[in-house]
Amino acid sequence: MPQSLENATQVVEKLQKAGYIAYFAGGWVRDFFMKHPSDDIDIATNASVDEVQRLFPKTIPVGVAFGIVIVVHNGYQFEVATFRKDRGYSDGRRPTGIDTATPEEDASRRDFTINGMFYDPITEELYDFVDGKKDIEQKIIRAIGNPDERFFEDRLRMMRAVRYSTRFNFSIEENTLNAIRAHSRDLLPAVAMERIWQEFKKMSHFTHFDTGLVLLHDIGLLPTIFPDLKEVSLKEIKKRVQYIEKFPKGSPTFAELLELFPKHDLDQIFELSEHLKLSNKEKAFAKFYHHAQALFAMPKEWLDKLEKIEWAQFYSDSYSEIGLNMLATKLSNPKAFLKEQEKRQAILQPHIERIRSKNPYLRAEHLIEAGVKPGEKMGDLLEEGLRIAVNEEITDPQKIIAELKQTNLW
Repeated sequence: MPQSLENATQVVEKLQKAGYIAYFAGGWVRDFFMKHPSDDIDIATNASVDEVQRLFPKTIPVGVAFGIVIVVHNGYQFEVATFRKDRGYSDGRRPTGIDTATPEEDASRRDFTINGMFYDPITEELYDFVDGKKDIEQKIIRAIGNPDERFFEDRLRMMRAVRYSTRFNFSIEENTLNAIRAHSRDLLPAVAMERIWQEFKKMSHFTHFDTGLVLLHDIGLLPTIFPDLKEVSLKEIKKRVQYIEKFPKGSPTFAELLELFPKHDLDQIFELSEHLKLSNKEKAFAKFYHHAQALFAMPKEWLDKLEKIEWAQFYSDSYSEIGLNMLATKLSNPKAFLKEQEKRQAILQPHIERIRSKNPYLRAEHLIEAGVKPGEKMGDLLEEGLRIAVNEEITDPQKIIAELKQTNLW
């Protein structure tokens, strides 16, 4: 038995021995019956937060108002939630209040039937009040109860339906799908863009992200998130995302999403990143990838004339490997393209390492010794010194300075 499962079982056992009902809940139960390995175990119980906190010496109060606490047991963290009924929703995400409930009532307020089951790891019994196991067997994503109500409670569930559908290759049940179509324009501003972005990231971590984007467009969610796509046909979207499934594992989600916007310039890409509220790291990759696409769109004769320093700086970028592998997927002979890059990189490797480690051949102290004062001019000379070192294969700082003295910069 995996350690996380063993420790989660011990948490349930301790709750049950104290006289409470306690089961595994949600995604782990779904994955267990689909035979998908999972360490993400949530626990549902009729014990209150106070009672859970009294029973376990180490807890983290993450959502006490909603009956949720994290129990830390032998170094493992498990979310323990009290069975609840939600009183109502006003913001498209959080209930206005909660009441204690039976397991059956708790299941009825969850999102989809496949996520609404409970499992007792002690007796190995399944408690399925929503026919979740049946829908797993029939490969269906179905909202629990009234889909309009489920999506009003949390509109992000509309995107989750697509994520589960593409991840598991399940179809979305008709009433659930029709409800998404009816409410797709209500996704914004009810749902924060940060949550939407996280949903994209989760979706991209599994296969068929391209299919997911096509489905999101078909049911109206993609044009709601990206108004620029409102007039783009479904056929065109399918064409734009055709390479995503071939991209190497670990390709950044934003770079995959940019396939939807093939004509965006760098300014538009940055606007899109602001719209999605992305991190600087994600923006940096987008900038590199845009540069790489523009670089290799140049005629071969132009590429052959590029200076060594330009190639060395390109390959020294931490994103170059994944970026080149992404570009290769769009070519008729990706192996030949990558082999050509490897050959050029091998020749330039000493320079690439110097640039990556920020250890240039010519440093500020060398210029100071030669009588150059710190300032803008020194920065220009250092930059030109690196260019000379790489292009002319000169590694001695004094010889680089001698070359610099022949330039107008000096």
